[in-house]
Formats: sequence, structure tokens, C-alpha cells
Amino acid sequence: MTHSIRFAFAVGAAFFFATVATGGNAARAQAASGAPAACSDVGITLPAGFCATVFADNLGHVRHMVVAPNGVVYVNTWSGVYYKTRPPEGGFLVALQDTAGQGRADVIMRFGDGVAQGSAGGTGIAFYKGAIYAEENDKIVRYALPEKGIAPTSGAQVVLSGLPLTGDHPMHPFVIDARGELFVDLGSATNSCQVKNRMPVSPGHQPCTELETRAGIWRYDADKTGQRFSPAERYATGIRNGEGVAFDADGRMFVTQHGRDQLSQNWPALYKAAEGPELPAEEVVQLQQGGDYGWPECYFDGFQKKLVLAPEYGGDGGKTVGVCAEKRAPAAFFPAHWGPNDLLIYGGAQFPSAYRSGAFIAFHGSWNRAPAPQGGYNVVFQPMTRGTAMGDFVVFADGFAGAVKDPSKAEFRPTGLAAAPDGALFISDDTRGRIWRVTYQGGNPGASVAAAPAPAAVAQATGKGEPPEGTHPDAGRDTALLPVPPGGTKVQVALGERVFHGEVGGGTCSGCHGSDAKGTPMGPDLTSGSWLWGDGSLKSIKTTIEKGVTTPKKFGGAMPPMGGAQLSPKEVAAVSAYVWAVGHPQH
Repeated sequence: MTHSIRFAFAVGAAFFFATVATGGNAARAQAASGAPAACSDVGITLPAGFCATVFADNLGHVRHMVVAPNGVVYVNTWSGVYYKTRPPEGGFLVALQDTAGQGRADVIMRFGDGVAQGSAGGTGIAFYKGAIYAEENDKIVRYALPEKGIAPTSGAQVVLSGLPLTGDHPMHPFVIDARGELFVDLGSATNSCQVKNRMPVSPGHQPCTELETRAGIWRYDADKTGQRFSPAERYATGIRNGEGVAFDADGRMFVTQHGRDQLSQNWPALYKAAEGPELPAEEVVQLQQGGDYGWPECYFDGFQKKLVLAPEYGGDGGKTVGVCAEKRAPAAFFPAHWGPNDLLIYGGAQFPSAYRSGAFIAFHGSWNRAPAPQGGYNVVFQPMTRGTAMGDFVVFADGFAGAVKDPSKAEFRPTGLAAAPDGALFISDDTRGRIWRVTYQGGNPGASVAAAPAPAAVAQATGKGEPPEGTHPDAGRDTALLPVPPGGTKVQVALGERVFHGEVGGGTCSGCHGSDAKGTPMGPDLTSGSWLWGDGSLKSIKTTIEKGVTTPKKFGGAMPPMGGAQLSPKEVAAVSAYVWAVGHPQH
């Protein structure tokens, strides 16, 4: 199931059936490898010879992790409007230890500030000189670890404060190198530095002054306390959202790049609707001091394999390169909108040698590939040699999402990666707070890089189906149980459901509001009966859809008119009726 990069970008039946066929062979090979039974049913699939245990579960929204030299795992967890559930009681930082050697944490201790102290937790975490460094709100703090025990017994010292918290990407992942240099990612506040964020045909700011304090990597001193964020410490720029940062054995630093959104939705005259889900590529860049990686003027086109000029800055749909010839291209690239949330360059000795120096990337999963099927929700492996990508990537771990790849319904979403001193790989999830521990049991140090077997087929919204579901367009759907707005009809509500899910008119609604309309981090729950805009009447819903939402009140996703789709008046009326129907449930 090795993918070529271009092939991975394609969406088609040939890819699906090829994956299933090779996945079945891999599953049989794994069964023959003698992997422990405890590794056989943990909700994910892995290549032959690898197995996983559930190291810990229900920890809250686990983001990044680090493993101390003594094998204790430390994690940072997050909260806030991004999530619907309240975090567990206690501090947002968690120490976990497996004292029995069974691949499961039997000692779990929380520390640091919690909700009661005004904390919302964070993403970034690191181990340096006997201390745990962690992102907390707008700060990076450190906790000295005791000689005995696994959790700090003293309070935190503030290493860095004043980090920006506004906009689309308020997280602050970071790493610390062997010299004590602290590198902090500050994601962009906007999608593409437009005058009106995420709105159709809105030009980019000239110049993009946002780059002075966002969309780059900043460098500080991990040995100093009391530092304050300022533009002066910027190390590299043009990185829209670099969630994953890692070093290889030779000290080269690599950063993931979340590609920008809404090319076809905001610039329909330049991009076909089908291009929106496939552009731009996600990236891993090799970081250089002073380097400019292109955002917002440029994006990486994975089909052409080059940086091209963004439409906000005079681009013409991918033909013109312009100033992008002067920007730094990625070291590796991946399918669009998968959401690379962490990066690990593997240096352990446990996995076969073919994995040495290669990159594991945790893909959190997409929300904005709608109306196409969502993607990601996996961990991939990219072979690398001396900092250069070598050949195709493979999907190393899959099945996290469960039955539906959708941000509102996915069972798990990969978020963090960490390697233990013994070479085991940890993978975290920020939906239910699960951590997997992956080990190699195959006994073949010379085994080649291989892909995970395909998980059970995931459900995707489709207008086609086999009988009886496919006997007519709306057969098998539950819209018949929904109420009908004044002046509407059941046929209209049924059509609106199909528009909502992108089966008619290229509707993108489910990307932000979820396939069940119950909301995602990007858009509100439409089924709650509460309305952020208007009074919930059919007229007000229709007005909101037609005009869009330029400045969201509570959520991260600004909505262009009609969600960026080119809907007809009939389709707008229909999807308005459907939104009214799901928002007025019958009791």
C-alpha cells in the first residue's frame, strides 16, 4: 500500500480497493508474526510485526507528549472552545508511569494549574535539564522534577510570557535543543492574511504585518526565566501553523506546515470546486534561520510540486510563481487538509533499521475537504536520509477515526508523538484522551518499511447507494422525521439535507458544522436550538447563509457567503429549511 505522493492526492475507487487488498495481506502477516494477544484489539491498525497497547485512556484532550530518560511519560492537555467536554479535575499536565512493564500506565498523576486556577492547558511540552517545560495559556513554564516521584512538588517558573492567543491558531508548540535554545511556533491569526479573513475575493494585506508576531518560529533561552515575547526574536517566517517541530540526529530542525484553506471557496473564478479539497499540500519544511517558507503569499501545489502565488497576492489559480521562487520549498509534502499536528524523527533502535532517521507525522484529520470525503486521521511514515525525503510515504497507523472520518464523529484524532528510551512510539489522541504505545515484535531488524492494513471501510456521505438505500435520492434518510418550516415541504428539507452534506451544489456546510450538524471546533451546533446569529426563524437562517459570517462570535471558522459554494436560490432555500428543521426538533 505504498503511496506515491501524486497517487495519494487522488480520490478514487482504484485507491480504495488496492488499499483493502494489500491491507488484508498485511493483517494475515501480522497474525503470523506472533504479536502478543494484548496488541490485537486496540482500535488501530499497524504494519506486520508492530503491535500497540492502550497505555492510558480518558486523560482529557491530550496534545503533545515527551518521555523522560527514566521512561516516565509527560503530557500536556488542552481545553477551551475547541472542545465540547469539560476537562478532568486537577492540573492539565499529567505524569504517567508503567511500573509493571505491561505497556500500560499504572501510575497517573496530575500537576500544574487547572480550570480552578484559570488555566486552559496547552499543547507544547518538553523535557530539559531535569525539568518539564509546558505551554500554559500565553506562557511557557517549567517545573523542576523531584529526585523521588514522578510529579513536581514545587510551583512553576515562568520562562516566557506574553504569547499571542488570538485568531485561528492560538497554540504554542515548542522544542528545546541540546544547547538550550527554545524554539516556539506561533501560528497565524488568519487563513491567508486577507483584509476580510476567509471571505470571497478579499485581497491580502500589503504588507502582511501579521508576520511580525505570527506565522513563524521564535527563539528564546530555555535556561532563562522572565522572558517576554517580542517580534525581535523571530527565527523564521512564512509558516502558517507549525504544530510539529523536531530535530534529527544531526541537529537539523524540521517543522510541519498546515496548508491554507478555502482556495476554491474564496476564489471560484480561479479554482474548480474539485480542486479545493486537493490544494494546497501539507508540508514538512527544514528550518533555517531567517528562512521564509511562503505564507501568505505562496502555497505549495503538490501536483506541480512547487510553490505558486496565492490569489490574495495576484495569483492566477496556480500558473504564476512570482516571488515564490525566492521562498523555501518543503522537504516533503502530503495530501491537502490532513492536519499535521506533530512530527517525530525516529532515532530509536527498536524498530527495523529502515525506520531510522525517518519522520513520523500525526495527522489530526481534516474538516475542510467538504464536500469531498475528509482525510487524515492517521500517522504516516516518511523515509528520510540526511534530511532528505527518500521515496513515498506510507500510512503507518490507521483506523483512529472509527466508522466516520469527520471531526464531529471521529472516535480518536492523532495529535502527539513521542519516543521512549527503549524505542517504543507513543501516539496521543485529543478527542477522548487516549495514548497508544507501539512496539515492534516482528524479530526482523532488516524488515522494509510497510503500510498498515486498511481499517474497516469508513462511512462517507454519498448520494449513491445500493438498494434499498439507492432506490431514489432520499431513500433511507431520516429527514422524514424532521419538522418542516412554515411554508416549506418535506421534499425541500430532504434536498437541503443533501446540499448540507455536499451531495448537491457542492455544499460545504458539514465541514464546519459536522456531518451530524452538532458542531465542530470550526462551527456551532445547529441542533441545539440556540442561535448565534438571528432569531432561528427561517428568514434569519437564510439571511445568514446568504451573507456569511465575517467575524465569528465563538468559533474559529469565518463563513463565506453560502459557505463558499455556488448555490442556486432553490438550493439556498432548501438548505435553510434543513437547518431550521434540525434546529427545531420535535418532542
